[in-house]
Amino acid sequence: MTAQDAPSDLTAPSDLTAPSDLTTRLGLAPDARAIILNADDLGMCRAANRAIMPLLAAGHLDSSTVMVPCPWAPDALATAAADPGLDVGVHLVLTSEWTRYRWRPLTGVGTSLVDDAGYFPAGVDAVERRADDQDVAAELAAQLDAALAAGVDVSHLDNHMGSVYGLATGRSFLPQVLGLAAERGLPFRLPRSLDGLAAMGADPDAPGSQALLDAATGAADAAGVVIVDRLWTHPFELAGEGTPDAEDYATVKAGFLDLLRSVRPGVTEIFLHPMLVGDELTDAVDYAAPKRGYEERLLRDPDVAATVAAEGLVRIGWRDLRAVQRGER
Repeated sequence: MTAQDAPSDLTAPSDLTAPSDLTTRLGLAPDARAIILNADDLGMCRAANRAIMPLLAAGHLDSSTVMVPCPWAPDALATAAADPGLDVGVHLVLTSEWTRYRWRPLTGVGTSLVDDAGYFPAGVDAVERRADDQDVAAELAAQLDAALAAGVDVSHLDNHMGSVYGLATGRSFLPQVLGLAAERGLPFRLPRSLDGLAAMGADPDAPGSQALLDAATGAADAAGVVIVDRLWTHPFELAGEGTPDAEDYATVKAGFLDLLRSVRPGVTEIFLHPMLVGDELTDAVDYAAPKRGYEERLLRDPDVAATVAAEGLVRIGWRDLRAVQRGER
């Protein structure tokens, strides 16, 4: 199952995994319910930049991650570099999923990272089956270096479409990512719990899933890379999109508020994809444009801030986690 196929269930699943000691390392109470509200896909298109940057500046988001190979990344990188107060990481890219709007590796088209048309593959399975380990390492480093060269104070690393996790075939590129993160002193989006990963294409009930995740988190700990306790989102598509029964904003909002109320002790990243809906976005993407517009509206909704406050959730950023990793706390 892919993230696009995930059912429209915005409530958090049960999770018996105990949180790590990350809250205490952050200087918070051991039972603190800390969240990071992150926007993925900064730089993917102008509609993303025009939504995410104002949300960051207004404090409606805690962080965002930029897709460096995409056409509107230079605009996003310049804006981030001009405002050092913005918490911006790199959304490491190995896929290009849309039909009419695509992007290529920074390391060129003469590698194992491209399809027959010279773009990143559309699907994660193709990446896992075809990509050479050294090509992956070189491309991910090039994307981070490009953001740093643009003057961005990069706060962390995460990954577009989960293409480094081994969700499709079991072959991951976590050694390359964790090596890069350790070398550059950056935390990485890897959760300790399977809770919430179904929306990213993982099967939490598959035999050995938790053991595989434990091995990955153990590798992160051994490398000194700070990771989160949980990683949550909601289904990428709008349920019933294009039909009279499509979810409306009120339904999406109610589900998101329930998700916030379900946050448990530890550090939970909740990532969304806010964008401004218009001709540019609808021409670029094959689906999910309405959902991205709802998410932009959602993050501005005062009921979201009110629920965060009422639940006593502690909002932090990835720079806080970077400070822990670098011994600055």
